[in-house]
Amino acid sequence: MSISHLYGLLGYPLGHSFSKKYFTEKFEKWGLSESHSYEQFEIPQIEDFLTLKSAHKGQLKGLNVTIPYKQQIMSLLDEIDPAAAKIGAVNTIKIFPDGKTKGFNTDYWGFRQTIESWDAFPQFKSKKAVVLGQGGAAKAIIAALEDLGITVWKVSRTPVEGQISYEDLAAAMDEVGLIVNSTPLGMYPNIDSFPPIDYHLLNNQHYLYDIVYNPLRTAFLEKGVAQGVGGVYEGLEMLHGQADKAWEIWNA
Repeated sequence: MSISHLYGLLGYPLGHSFSKKYFTEKFEKWGLSESHSYEQFEIPQIEDFLTLKSAHKGQLKGLNVTIPYKQQIMSLLDEIDPAAAKIGAVNTIKIFPDGKTKGFNTDYWGFRQTIESWDAFPQFKSKKAVVLGQGGAAKAIIAALEDLGITVWKVSRTPVEGQISYEDLAAAMDEVGLIVNSTPLGMYPNIDSFPPIDYHLLNNQHYLYDIVYNPLRTAFLEKGVAQGVGGVYEGLEMLHGQADKAWEIWNA
């Protein structure tokens, strides 16, 4: 077997990743498994990306990027898609035959697709949306929500200009419709952790979306259900959407 098309995931650590299984199954289904492979590249520092690319020159066609490198990777790429530049984070890299690299953000498409198709969308779109956490995924989510005409409150434990604290959020929950957890809180193996919002203030006007997908039903979502929220959305479908968009980019 000779692998001519190598893909993979950059991050550190990668124990929680679903991407290898997802793409390996796709390659088997499409009859590509003899020439295509998807691997996990757990790199302790972002500069190792350049060594990795050189080691697989001509073979490496594309990469996904996850925590903590979605912003750090940008300075090492030859070109950034304008949408990803606006968001300020890259989660997909296309590697051209001449070795040049271009960064994209497919988190945006994965999130937007799921939000627009959620049957609860009409119930919360006229209210404020809250995004918990301010990492690379949050930037894509905020851009998607704003493009849909939804006012976004950015919540952080240590807010800077343009952000609010969890305490500020508690005082204005009656204005909120959608709450998105973009932090890794609740992700396996730390399944008992959750964002520090005041859950007793939740009611049926609130809708919770968690981008964490392992476990599917996080503590954040479970606590919302216990309070009688209007609905919850698990993160796996967003993950599928962004992965499929990445495949489209790699093969364009």
